[in-house]
Amino acid sequence: MKWVNLFRVLCAGFVSLWAWSVSADDLAANRTWNSIGGTPGGGQYSALDQINRANVAGLKIAWTHKNGDAAKFTAGGKTANYEVTPILAEGSLFICTQYGRVISLDPKTGNEKWAFDPFASLIKAPAVPGTCRGVAYWRDELVQSDAAPRACQSRIFLQQYGGRLIVLDAKTGQPCTDFGTGGFLDMASPDHGGTGHIRFTSPPSILKDTVIVAGSVGDNIRANQPDGVIRAFDARTGMMQWRLVTIPEAMSDKTGNADVWPPYAIDAERNLVFIPTGSPSPDFYGALRNDPIPYANALLAIDASSGQVKWHFQFVHHDILDYDTPAQPIVADITREGRKVPAVIQITKMGTVFVFNRETGESLFPIEERAAPASDIPGEVASPTQPRPVKPEPFSSQLIKEDEIFGLTFWDRGKCRESFKSMRYDGPFTPPSLKGSLTFPASTGGGNWGGAAYDPVRNRLIVKAQNLAFTSQLFPIGDPNIPNVPETAGSRVMEGTTYYLLLGRWLSPFGVPCNPPPWGELVAIDLDTGDQAWRRPVGQVPFGPFKLLKSPAAWGSPIVGGPMLTGGGLIFMAATFDPVLRAYDTDTGKELWSTPLPVPAMAVPMTYEYEGRQYVLIAAGGSILAGTELSDQLLAFALPVGASR
Repeated sequence: MKWVNLFRVLCAGFVSLWAWSVSADDLAANRTWNSIGGTPGGGQYSALDQINRANVAGLKIAWTHKNGDAAKFTAGGKTANYEVTPILAEGSLFICTQYGRVISLDPKTGNEKWAFDPFASLIKAPAVPGTCRGVAYWRDELVQSDAAPRACQSRIFLQQYGGRLIVLDAKTGQPCTDFGTGGFLDMASPDHGGTGHIRFTSPPSILKDTVIVAGSVGDNIRANQPDGVIRAFDARTGMMQWRLVTIPEAMSDKTGNADVWPPYAIDAERNLVFIPTGSPSPDFYGALRNDPIPYANALLAIDASSGQVKWHFQFVHHDILDYDTPAQPIVADITREGRKVPAVIQITKMGTVFVFNRETGESLFPIEERAAPASDIPGEVASPTQPRPVKPEPFSSQLIKEDEIFGLTFWDRGKCRESFKSMRYDGPFTPPSLKGSLTFPASTGGGNWGGAAYDPVRNRLIVKAQNLAFTSQLFPIGDPNIPNVPETAGSRVMEGTTYYLLLGRWLSPFGVPCNPPPWGELVAIDLDTGDQAWRRPVGQVPFGPFKLLKSPAAWGSPIVGGPMLTGGGLIFMAATFDPVLRAYDTDTGKELWSTPLPVPAMAVPMTYEYEGRQYVLIAAGGSILAGTELSDQLLAFALPVGASR
């Protein structure tokens, strides 16, 4: 009997490993959506093809769900975008809300099965709104298949915005009291160095029985922010297995951050987790942190058993432009020069794509160290070079030329040109300055969260591109010219420094971007050659005084969110400042279908099949950035029952 039980345990472990690794090595066969990126390795791709190019025009609303959290926002209080990507597991959809609640939904009707509010019973603290982009699912495969079901055999993990990891029974929504302290771990405690709060917006990653957790830190607040910390915990007990700090110990009392706010990616076969990290603090001033910080602005390939960094690559040296690594890495076996290669793909805020052999860290395309502008801020030592891939070519615009500056009229275009001449601009990586600098791509990207998906059939990366310029200016504290504007993450005294930062979009007097459109695009990149297969503007958005008019389609829209691909040859994406969900032809980029949404949807769609019917889901929550009404709706689309498929 002992050998039989051992055989069962080994089989269960093998089945569990296969279930996770198949998503990395056979993405083309993926028909599930049990992780935020579709699979633990990301990719935002599903092989489902019931909805396809031939019938997508027939999509209709199947059901809607409102979580009710938007009604809790008070006038003048803190608000949060609803940007969740649901997951499907064990016949239920799982989502999280702006106030940190977790809800289980019926995939056929959208009706709630259960809802859990951690602030009603588990957390003795006031509920604070924050962006939550998803939850993670895990099932204990060591339990024998013929054993009676027990509580918390399958679990939902929520990285709560306030710095906590909460674990719930997937069947009932009740806390798993055998995990941590009564069902949660508090990571807001100050074991990070520095001063400030840890936040979570993305879900953890789970590899076998290990939960990997990495948090984010607020931007531009102070020099000595909390250090970036990555941890691994036992999925059953919450016992910590390892801990990795991204800031060198010698720098910990000078700087912080190098944090993690996008999702991470798993390669189960190689027992690796790929972690994208952000910039050190403060984001736009580095004179206090001139020593190397190699794990900042980087992709880390970490052994999930030990926490050892197997290899890493830094995308930005000595970042002073808030060029965080912004999106989930994509684990996929791509075709390169006629052969399959185990790859990991990472987009950047600079609008570039880096592709590595995920076993060795070797780049699959040439990378050059190119000259970058020097800083004129006293004590600031900008890196003399920055890494740039020769291919793929950048997916977002890289340069602004004076004769291409945009405006709705001759007058406001002239104002934009005056502004351009008054600032420092030396092309990509122009650093902040005392006179004011122009940054393009901006700290909002280029690429940003949710920004890319991989098509394993066509060997193409589908990436959204944002083309917006920002301005940055440093003022010595006490300078009488410091503008009297409301304090934000981009306009404030950077505590621990001698400077005030002013950061904002580069707009004409009419509120229109001064850099030329399109301001948002969708781009297809062939990962064999590195060439772009097609690109097109996406979205139409009103600007300035023309609020009742749609902008021309060729202008595109700023984009927050990303694409989702299907085996039906379709790209689904909302993400624009106009409230529309669209479907595009994967081969050509042609728009095939669109439907109005109640508010803009700043999320990544997902798709699933339930009882023989394919659904496409999108969270429409509005946009703080676009200044739209905020909402909390989840909308499901499907072909009518009985329709030709």
